[in-house]
Amino acid sequence: MNNSDLADYLAETAGTTKVDARKLVDGLFTAIADAAAKGEEIALNGFGKFKVKDSPAREGRNPATGQTITIAASKKLTFTPAKAIKDRLNG
Repeated sequence: MNNSDLADYLAETAGTTKVDARKLVDGLFTAIADAAAKGEEIALNGFGKFKVKDSPAREGRNPATGQTITIAASKKLTFTPAKAIKDRLNG
């Protein structure tokens, strides 16, 4: 399922136009991305949590040459599903 499919589903179930549904979907993802960029946790009851985690700098190896390189620190967005979602996935 992609953004368009999600907007189509939302339009059908909410009885709105596809254009309005697409604006809602885009707005939702923008809000999640903005909150994550600020380092905030996004908790959606019954669905799950998005958290920003820090990945520290570390040493790695270039697979082509075997040379040691430094991999820069970064941030990543993780998702933890809610119990209701886990139960639905596992029957």
